[in-house]
Amino acid sequence: MDRVKIDTPTGPARAHLHPADQPKGALVLMHGAGAGIDGPDLVAATDAAVGEAFSVALVEQPYRVAGKRAPAPAKRLDEAWIAVVEHLRANELSSLPLVVGGRSLGARVACRTLPETDAAAVLCLAFPLLPPRRGDKPPVSRLPELEAVEVPILVVQGENDRFGMPPEGAKRKVVKVQGDHGLKKDPDAIAAAVRDWLATLRV
Repeated sequence: MDRVKIDTPTGPARAHLHPADQPKGALVLMHGAGAGIDGPDLVAATDAAVGEAFSVALVEQPYRVAGKRAPAPAKRLDEAWIAVVEHLRANELSSLPLVVGGRSLGARVACRTLPETDAAAVLCLAFPLLPPRRGDKPPVSRLPELEAVEVPILVVQGENDRFGMPPEGAKRKVVKVQGDHGLKKDPDAIAAAVRDWLATLRV
């Protein structure tokens, strides 16, 4: 595995590269809000993708590289992500069709920035459909972020996820697995879902 420092408008990010033999595509994934890239769901997805001949880049946002736990504002996250994907497309993952995604917050960033990254598909691990309730106001669904994605999208969601269960759509496949938002209970099921989905992509 190689680590690459990538300059972004928000500071340096870091990509951890897991190359596949004779890759036919690449998968770029971001971590969640308060955790790093070593979560069991990200590890399972990485192993499955490499097995399907997709090279993988696990991306640490600048706030994580700087040792902070609290995420940067959405605009900053999006700017950094776009810069990282552009760098990888021009360098380490050049000539490979790209699939983007991440877990929780990372999945949201990948969906929001799809017009800029122009990826072929999106992988969402534990998409946080409904934010936590604050005060008397009902939470506003983030389903529009998923609905805006017009390329194939896979959502792998714990059946007991406190943030809710996204519905399937025309190009959106939703796979329920055991566990909650942490997706720690059944990494084999996560790997199988990612493997099966990647095998169907025409990249």
